[in-house]
Amino acid sequence: MMKKVMAIIGPTAVGKTALSIQLAQKFNGEVISGDSMQVYRGLDIGTAKVTAEEKQDVPHYLIDIKEPNERYSVADFVTSAEALIDEITARGHLPMIVGGTGFYLKALLYDMTLGGDKYEPSETVRRKWHQFAEANGQQALWDHLAGIDPEAAQKIPVSNERRVVRALEVYERTGILFSQQQSGTQLRYDPLIIGLNTDRALLYQRINQRVDQMLDEGLENEARQLFDAGGEQFAAGKGIGYREFFPYFNLQQTLPDTVAQIKQDTRHYAKRQLTWFRHQVPVTWFDIVQHPEQLPAIRETVSQWLQN
Repeated sequence: MMKKVMAIIGPTAVGKTALSIQLAQKFNGEVISGDSMQVYRGLDIGTAKVTAEEKQDVPHYLIDIKEPNERYSVADFVTSAEALIDEITARGHLPMIVGGTGFYLKALLYDMTLGGDKYEPSETVRRKWHQFAEANGQQALWDHLAGIDPEAAQKIPVSNERRVVRALEVYERTGILFSQQQSGTQLRYDPLIIGLNTDRALLYQRINQRVDQMLDEGLENEARQLFDAGGEQFAAGKGIGYREFFPYFNLQQTLPDTVAQIKQDTRHYAKRQLTWFRHQVPVTWFDIVQHPEQLPAIRETVSQWLQN
């Protein structure tokens, strides 16, 4: 029988952390972070990491496992998450993936081709394409991918330089189109994916408030530390809430414009997340922001799934 894996997904500011703790306490769950940025030590505020107080003794994994100057790939996540799922299941507990990086979740749940040395990152190839983008612009980089693999390019925004470079890197190293190598249709686990969302205007309002809260908590200082360590060259430095500060630190932008950019980028990312999840994985959606009375229905959904 396939192992059961629950996931809680959705944009920021919709209650994923609080719900995950409630469900973990009720169903003996252990949380595996599915966020590509929470792996980095020192990037706490901008990635909305769960605090020690919020954890309420619920075990959490794949948080603070990398330095900001280290890379972390989807293959790294899948390898680590697979081992954790085996361990958590063996204890008779429920593995719970919590986070908003949709591609990580899909790669874990489906039979996507990610393994093998030829799929491992190549710093030389990756550096070449990042330098190409720096010299020619992200649009030119994306256009190059579109000429090779239009299907992959269609699914990757021009602004997501990291993913565009990864697609070019995979093709250069393997001769296999990125759109082909990542295809997967067979489930490897028995998943229940709970999605949280709310009215778009309310969501955007909450996102703006969340950014203001992060600033009050010291986001600028956190971004400054990353910048001073050379973060502009790190994968961690591509994260929303950090990259927007770099022009400000370079005296190229005002602080109000920087804050406005963080809010805008976060809203746009939330929109892309929701679109991706609706088309890529089967999700059962709830709105506990406007309808907290749905919490019993969520618990019942989990209970029935566990019994099947």
